[in-house]
Amino acid sequence: MPELQRLRPDHVPALLTFEQENRAYFAASVPDRGDAYFVDFAARIDALLAEQASGICHFHLLVDPDDAVLGRFNLVDVENGSADLGFRVAEKATRRGLATATVLHLCTLAATEYGLTTLRAAAALDNTASRTVLTRAGFVPTGEEVQLGGRRGLGYVRSTAPRV
Repeated sequence: MPELQRLRPDHVPALLTFEQENRAYFAASVPDRGDAYFVDFAARIDALLAEQASGICHFHLLVDPDDAVLGRFNLVDVENGSADLGFRVAEKATRRGLATATVLHLCTLAATEYGLTTLRAAAALDNTASRTVLTRAGFVPTGEEVQLGGRRGLGYVRSTAPRV
């Protein structure tokens, strides 16, 4: 069973593999990070870990029993009880409900571990999978149009209060 783990320095090799193996898959639905993203990847993760230590971000990986990364689930720009949710799931892990289950779990962590009351997210209009995950996890469209790497998108919001 996959496990959601907080980002740690020892995740770097598996995370790099995840990003490289899924680059083309991700680029079909979200803006590509470009070649520069992979240059000195460990230093990039060190910077993220420093942000996490300061409390302004919370980075998580969905890891399978063999320690392979199946997804990234991040809470960024933490401020005044709210944060922005971002996620990406490996192509081999899609269509199994893992993204929805993990986003729901992260909503609980946001409330219980990080004291957050509101989560925001955005998804490109043509990214049906991410929009479906957000809806199934209780996010509602804000009506706000956003730009995501040149693509039209829609903003979403969700309270971290337990769903009834």
